[in-house]
Amino acid sequence: MEDNLTHEADHEYRCGFVALLGRPNVGKSSIINTLLKEKVAAVSSKPQTTRNAIRCIMTTEKEQIIFVDTPGIHKPKHVLGDFMVKEAAKALAQVDLVCFVVEAGDRTIGEKEELIIEYLSNCSVPIVLAVNKVDKLADREAFWKTVELYETRISPAAVVPISAKKGINMDIFIETLSEMLPMQPPIYPADMLMDATERFLAAEVIREKILNFTDQEVPHGTAVVVEEFKSPEEYPELKTCEIRATIVVDREGQKAIIIGRAGTKLKTIGMAARKDLEEKFGYPIYLQLWVKVKPGWRKSQEELRRLGYSF
Repeated sequence: MEDNLTHEADHEYRCGFVALLGRPNVGKSSIINTLLKEKVAAVSSKPQTTRNAIRCIMTTEKEQIIFVDTPGIHKPKHVLGDFMVKEAAKALAQVDLVCFVVEAGDRTIGEKEELIIEYLSNCSVPIVLAVNKVDKLADREAFWKTVELYETRISPAAVVPISAKKGINMDIFIETLSEMLPMQPPIYPADMLMDATERFLAAEVIREKILNFTDQEVPHGTAVVVEEFKSPEEYPELKTCEIRATIVVDREGQKAIIIGRAGTKLKTIGMAARKDLEEKFGYPIYLQLWVKVKPGWRKSQEELRRLGYSF
């Protein structure tokens, strides 16, 4: 009898992959962080924060939703940009559902949205239109105008008004996605939040702090390579996690900005990163940061491979 009940529960369980698409800074990473109740995706006010398609996992008693946070689709200006767009396209071909995130109050479809809609025109899976930042709207009429704007172009299977920042309608959002996913057992362990290595997570945290503490083109001319990662789990003799990372930049001027006068900027970046990493990994962190100049690294496929971008 118990076996029958277990089999029935497994049969009703829903699990699948959901790609999050949307223009830069529309709130895709914020949606993931709100749902998982932990900061697992890099968040910044600057566009093109996400470079790799990152799998973030939300598991409940009823469903496991694997969100694929994709790089913003844009017209690439260099090899790195081309890699990011291909990552997003690859994610579309491997999911059960696409969630197109737009912003409440949109009145026109811009160039970035047109690129996404072009991608979605070849999409064979259901599309959910998530209208984010509804907390900023003064009246409901503005919401329906935004919905009408996109509905005529993508024919969504469902529309959900949400606010990732305020947590509005996130339960309805999950229910909507879950109903469209296949019935199958969970793919990942229940306590797993990201399908990524600790090295990758460390690099993402450091890169996020560079984005937050520097201006203009400096953040997008940088990459982070974790050269050494020794955790107490792997090395029981250690009481702290030892991380040594290199920040790669395009030009000497960018190096000077990141280091700052008497090293103050680099120290600020390091302190903020260390705090986040200690919260994420659960043990003290000893973090060493170095800055290296590699001119034109974003334009070189060979250099990008060395930095960990797989083509």
